[in-house]
Amino acid sequence: MTDGPMPAELPDVLRQHLQAAVDEMEREIRDQVPEYASADGGEYARKVERTVSDTVAFFVDSVDHPTSDPRRITELYMRLGEEEARHGRSLAALQNAMRVSSQVACRRFIKDAYRLGWSRETLGRLTDSLFLLLARAADAAAQGYAREQGQLATERERRRDRLRDLLVAEPPPGHEAISELAVAARWELPKSIALVALPAGAPAGARILPPAVLADWEAPIPFLVVPDPEGPGQDRLWPALRRLGTSALGPTVPIGQGAVSLRWARNALTLAERGLLPGDGPFRCADHIAALATLAADELVGATAEAALGPLLELPPARRQPLAETLLTYLQCGDNAVIAAERLHIHEQTVRYRLRRITELTGGRFTEPDGRLDLMLMLSWLVRTGRAERTA
Repeated sequence: MTDGPMPAELPDVLRQHLQAAVDEMEREIRDQVPEYASADGGEYARKVERTVSDTVAFFVDSVDHPTSDPRRITELYMRLGEEEARHGRSLAALQNAMRVSSQVACRRFIKDAYRLGWSRETLGRLTDSLFLLLARAADAAAQGYAREQGQLATERERRRDRLRDLLVAEPPPGHEAISELAVAARWELPKSIALVALPAGAPAGARILPPAVLADWEAPIPFLVVPDPEGPGQDRLWPALRRLGTSALGPTVPIGQGAVSLRWARNALTLAERGLLPGDGPFRCADHIAALATLAADELVGATAEAALGPLLELPPARRQPLAETLLTYLQCGDNAVIAAERLHIHEQTVRYRLRRITELTGGRFTEPDGRLDLMLMLSWLVRTGRAERTA
C-alpha cells in the first residue's frame, strides 16, 4: 500500500454523514453493550455518547489534516479511563463500545467505497487510520485507568491505616465514626474484633494475610486487627501467623474496644518472649487466662508471696520447683493424686511423698479449703517465674 494524501473530497463526504454515523454507533452500543443500555439516558450513557461524537469528529478532522495533534483525543480517553476506575468498573465495557464503533465505521466505509467508487488503497488507508486512532485511544484509557487505580489503592490504604488506628484508640471512638471510616476504606464492619501482637521484623514474604485483616508492621510491637475472629473462614489466619513466628491473639471484643484486646495480646507476647508462656507459634490469650492474670499482677503476687509460700520459698530452686509444681497440679486435679501423677508423668507415690513433705514444711496449711484460689494463683506464679528471691 503506497503512501500519499487521501482524496481531497473524502473529508467532506465523511462530514456529510458524520451525525448519521454517530447515531448509528450509539444505537449499536446501547444494543450490544449492556452497561450503556440505560433507558433513562443517565449521565454515564450521555458521557459515552459525547465521547463517540468527539472521537468521530476528531477522526474526520485527522483525515483532512493528518498532522492533527492527537493529545486532545488521548486526554479525553485518559479521563474516561480514570472515571471508569473511580466508579469501580472494568475497562471491558469501554473496550466493547470501541469495538462496536469500529465495526459500524468499517461497514459505513465499505458502503461508501462501493457507492462513491473509492479505490482499495483509499479504503485500506482509511481503515488503517481508524484502527490506529482506536489503538491510541485504548492505550490512553488503559493508562488513565491504571493511574487512577494506583491513586485509589493508595488512598484506600491510607483510610485502612486510619481505621486500624481508630479501632485501637483510647478512649474508644464512637461507633458512627468507625462506621463512616470503614465505608470509606471499603472494609466490611464486623460484629467483633481481636488483636494479634507480633514479633518485630517479620520478613516481607511472610506478611501475606487475608484481605480483611488490618496490619501495622511499623509499630514498636507490630499488630493485626482481625475481624470476627470466631467466624467462618478464620482458620486461614493460623497458617499465616505461623509464618510470622510467636504471636499472641488477644481476647475477642466488640468494635470500639480494640485497645483492650491489643493490651492483653502485647502482655502475652512479652511473657512468651520471657519464656513464661508457650512461644513456639501463635497462641490465644483465652487459653492462658489464669497465667496472664497472675503474671500481670507480678508485683502484687511477688510482694505477698512470702506470707503465703514462705516455707517453700526458703528451699533452693532445685527442691522448691518440683514441690510447687506437684502441689499446683494436685489442687488443679481436685486433690486427686492419681490424676496429678498422670499429668506430671511421675509415680503416684512420688506425688504423695511430695505432698507429705509440703505438709511437714507448712504445718498442713495448704490443705485448708479457704484461700485455695489465691494459693493456686501464687503457685502458678512461682512455677512459671521460678522466683528464688524472697521479699525483704
